[in-house]
Amino acid sequence: MKELIETAYTALMAKEYDKALELYRTLEAKKEPTAYYYLGFFYFHGHVVAQDTQKAFEYYLEAATREIPVAQFEVALMLENGEGCEKNESEAAFWYEEAAKRGNIDAFNNLGAMFKEGRGVPQDYKKAFILFSKAAQAGNAKAQFNLGALYDTGLGCEENKEKSIEWCRKAAYQGHKMAEGIIKRMQHDGQIVF
Repeated sequence: MKELIETAYTALMAKEYDKALELYRTLEAKKEPTAYYYLGFFYFHGHVVAQDTQKAFEYYLEAATREIPVAQFEVALMLENGEGCEKNESEAAFWYEEAAKRGNIDAFNNLGAMFKEGRGVPQDYKKAFILFSKAAQAGNAKAQFNLGALYDTGLGCEENKEKSIEWCRKAAYQGHKMAEGIIKRMQHDGQIVF
């Protein structure tokens, strides 16, 4: 089965979508967990099959229940936005947490945003700070910006302008547009030198 999984993935990366779809359907028949994720991917993006976000959500959910972290993240994102399913922020928070437990760095950032804003979970700036810190240290530009914003305002942590600038700068170096704008404005105003 390992060889079949590798062949399917190679076909997908080579954009041989017909071949990859056929192989993932074969893997689905064998109940291989990642096959559900990739079939969800096909339906979400409309590769070879008609785009169907509802069907994509169903496949992603099947993979998520089989503990595939990227599928757990996709399910959370779709639940948060009501895409292919009914919007449910508390359920989205649950799936972000499941994905984060399994190391999905984007999930740490998105769950942090939910705690910061009190969407689907009780507002908790300290939890947001912890989650943003984890993702920021792993190199997630959005989390670096979010962490910088918390340091700037002192929400969930002690206010620290130097750390705020440091994290915004890291996000800006990765192309985060809002962080770039803040850094340029601060340079223009003479608040920072570089």
